Order: sequence, then C-alpha cells, then structure tokens
Amino acid sequence: MTWYEGSDNIGAKRVPASGTGVTVFPQSSSINGNICMNSIATGAFTVTLKPQPISELASASEIGRMSIDKQFSGDLIGTSKGEMLSAMSAVKGSAGYVAIERVSGTIGDKRGTFVLQHFGTMNRGAPTLTVSVVPDSGTDDLMGLDGTLTIEIVDGKHLYTFNYSLPD
Repeated sequence: MTWYEGSDNIGAKRVPASGTGVTVFPQSSSINGNICMNSIATGAFTVTLKPQPISELASASEIGRMSIDKQFSGDLIGTSKGEMLSAMSAVKGSAGYVAIERVSGTIGDKRGTFVLQHFGTMNRGAPTLTVSVVPDSGTDDLMGLDGTLTIEIVDGKHLYTFNYSLPD
C-alpha cells in the first residue's frame, strides 16, 4: 500500500502504523473538534457510464443523465453507484457535469460507505474538477470521513488520489 498521512509530506519522517501497512506522518488536523490523521490513498478504478432517461424539461435544454458504476482497487477497495448530469455548450471543448456517488468499501482496516460529490467543467478544452466527500456521509468505521479525490487518466486508465481525514 502507498498511503501517506500528513498534509505536508516534505521532510516528514515516515513511521509505519502498527499492522496496517499505512505510512504515518506526525501531523494531524481537527474536524468538528476531533483530532484526525491526514492520509492519502491511491489506486485505480474502472467506470461504466450508461445513458439514462431524463425529464422533458431537461432534455429540451440538452442536458444528459448517466448512471455511474465503479470498481475501486488499490488503497481503497470497493464499489460505487451514482448518477451524473452533464451539459455541453455550443463552443467546442466547453461543458460541465455534476455527479453524486455512494462508495462502499474499505480503506486500510476501516470499512463503511460515504458519498462523493463531483463538480467538473471544461473551458475550451481546459478541465477543472472537484470531487469532495459530502460532510457527515460516512458510515460505520468511516464516520467523520472528510476529504477530496483527484482523478488522472493515463493511457485510458483511471487513477485516483484520495486525500482524507478520519477522527482518531
């Protein structure tokens, strides 16, 4: 596993966390008054998008709707299901999308579910994307989860980096 705990890894001493394979940095943060360890999980995912019916009002606005079905591997092992709305503009290379997906899986020795919210735009070919954990959406061992996920597509393969915190 390649996990890093701490928001600033430059010059930090890596100390293996007992029995988890997680690399711990002596840094923490606070969420709602709880001490949290900052961590990074990396891996890959496969995604299947399927067009779905949309309301008459939305179809008149050239808005598309897709179902999301993902399989995560790496430091986050699990699946997700969700929905995406998208719109393209008349300008080539400009578009936007929003999505919500519920992830069910394991991060290290922590198991549960949480919700990711996506906000993406393409401005004349220049992409921006924010994917964040919906506050208080974590369940079971992932209660209190906070974080952001970045996606990189390399040679057609979807890779993720998940910067997250969990209460101690």
